Amino acid sequence: MRPFRFAVQTTTATSADQWRDLARKVEDLGYSTLFLADHYIGPGPVSDRTLLRPQHLAPIAAIAAAAAWTTTLRVGCRVFCVDYHVPAALAKEASTIDMLSDGRLEFGIGAGTNSGEYTAMGLSFEEAPQRVSKLEEVVALIKAHCSGEPIDHHGRHVEVSGYSGLPAPVQRPHPPIMIGGSRKRVLSLAAREADIVSLANAPWTPVDKFGRTPMQETARRARLVRDAAGDRFPTLELETSPYCLEVTTDRDTALRRWASVLSAAVPDLQPETLLNHPNALIGSVDQIIDQLEQRRDTLGISYITIPRKQLENFAPIVARLTGS
Repeated sequence: MRPFRFAVQTTTATSADQWRDLARKVEDLGYSTLFLADHYIGPGPVSDRTLLRPQHLAPIAAIAAAAAWTTTLRVGCRVFCVDYHVPAALAKEASTIDMLSDGRLEFGIGAGTNSGEYTAMGLSFEEAPQRVSKLEEVVALIKAHCSGEPIDHHGRHVEVSGYSGLPAPVQRPHPPIMIGGSRKRVLSLAAREADIVSLANAPWTPVDKFGRTPMQETARRARLVRDAAGDRFPTLELETSPYCLEVTTDRDTALRRWASVLSAAVPDLQPETLLNHPNALIGSVDQIIDQLEQRRDTLGISYITIPRKQLENFAPIVARLTGS
């Protein structure tokens, strides 16, 4: 079994001092990684309509600053959207951050999901097959750039050739690549090409249209990754992020409260469903540790990304499971 790692994901800081202090606190509390997201809209009707929270910081500059202010903290974006960046420029940015951080970048990359943000930014939101095809080509370009060999990439979405990539990243052959999703094609791509596979949140309904519970659906996704990875599966990390997270000694009350919060989207959601949901961690330190160890044993999930607001409450769990 892989050792546990824990990350913090955030999108908000209103000053350089606040961002610096946060990065150092994440490091001091024993977390492995500080992630941003790749979103660009501020408050307004698009945010209200898409439920996409405004993000203060653009990820590339913020990642570089966080790396400069820390010494061991890994940094990254969970995840860069292939359509928001010129692929060749993004490859160079990634290599540069890895070099300047002495090999602390984790490179998350995805096909994009929020059509409302695309429209607001003046971008075309293609059908999923086209977006995933572009993702495949961008991942190949990233690896080609990091190799230092002459680049000669001619695809439908990415056309780059005539030079070799600089600078060379510290991590070889390239910074760890994270790809995530829920469907077979993306999970299979991640299994073949990524180093970290992020399993997207399972539905909140007790049983989906295929008769699977949320835990069974997550197990199905993990099997897809295992089957597609073949011999390289032992080298992969499986990552997930709990949407419902609360460290509390009153688990029953917290479960009822979270069920009420989600009831607008899932009427009649029962607390029992949340108790056993792979994207919920609710309970005492000991109870959450038991859940995490069980999920690592049964699903192979060893990398957990938590929201910033739980940074301090979750720290005792990080300390217990990583020895930090």
